[in-house]
Amino acid sequence: MTDIKTGVNPLFLREEELRQAMEMLFYAYRDFTKEPDTMLEKIGLGRAHHRVIYFVGRHPHITVTDLLGILRITKQSLSRVLQDLVREEYIVQRQGTRDRRQRLLDLTPKGQELERQLSEPQRQLIARAYRRAGAEAVEGFRKVMVGIMDDADLDTFAQTRPAGAAQAKR
Repeated sequence: MTDIKTGVNPLFLREEELRQAMEMLFYAYRDFTKEPDTMLEKIGLGRAHHRVIYFVGRHPHITVTDLLGILRITKQSLSRVLQDLVREEYIVQRQGTRDRRQRLLDLTPKGQELERQLSEPQRQLIARAYRRAGAEAVEGFRKVMVGIMDDADLDTFAQTRPAGAAQAKR
């Protein structure tokens, strides 16, 4: 039972509102990935390759173990994708300096250029949406996205937040 005295309007929690949010996420993701998917298809790569390129670019010298933790895919799946990206010279693998069993991943200049080309249309979409929505809505969006994320990812995500950004709390 909702406490009417709280002043909080629970209408946004109705089934239809929740389903509409789910639908918007599907449409937004479709549009968010459309242009990069087209670029990737032309060079024989897919979304799995895009995710690896993005996170290796975002986290230079990332270990394979850490990348597996972010992507939550099997070693076998990552191995196939990495083989493609190394063969095509988008990514280079190096042995760890402290632990020789570690494999450190970095984008090559060719990989950096591909990451830039794939991310630019996505950055433009987000920038346009942020401009239209305004600062308060952007902070609300961040809170909602953090609220959707798995608790295990919050520490990893917090490390990549822009300096000075307010920490969103659940």
